[in-house]
Amino acid sequence: MKKAKAVFLDRDGVINEYPGDKEYVKSWSEFHFLPRVKSALHRLSERGFKIFIISNQAGVLKGVYSQDNLSRITRNMLKELSDSNINISGVFYCIHRKEDNCSCRKPKTGLIDMAISKLKDDNLDLALSESYFIGDTITDLETGKSAGLKTILVFSGKEKPDNKNNWQVQPDFTTQDLSEAVEEILKS
Repeated sequence: MKKAKAVFLDRDGVINEYPGDKEYVKSWSEFHFLPRVKSALHRLSERGFKIFIISNQAGVLKGVYSQDNLSRITRNMLKELSDSNINISGVFYCIHRKEDNCSCRKPKTGLIDMAISKLKDDNLDLALSESYFIGDTITDLETGKSAGLKTILVFSGKEKPDNKNNWQVQPDFTTQDLSEAVEEILKS
């Protein structure tokens, strides 16, 4: 089976503006791409990386926003990315709450497992040593590490560099944003 290198991305705080603690992006009007995201994702696409979006979206089951709104946000996001010649290989959300103890909520690897199954459906195998998880929280790093991926923590969302002493997991790299993270990947 042919090997595929992949980048798994958290959504809020990595692709779009972080809505703040206890907040959610509830509608398309609240979704705003971060600067340089589209150009960064375009560079990954050009280099042959499979791009997957992996995100906890518990606001659905908490009743903060509907599944329809989440689907609308996703459709619009994917259309804008496609219009910029960026191919997203898959979007996988966990809509469960922490207390549901599901297998897909990060830091568990269920969403990554779903993405890997999609690769296998396309007759591709994940090139683990060339694949990354980019996130803005320590939970994202735990997910990436548990899946055997290299991890990059970006400071464009929730986590900030001055919290470093409290991190339970250390990233392989830290960058200011997705654009710098992609530069780090392309240097490897």
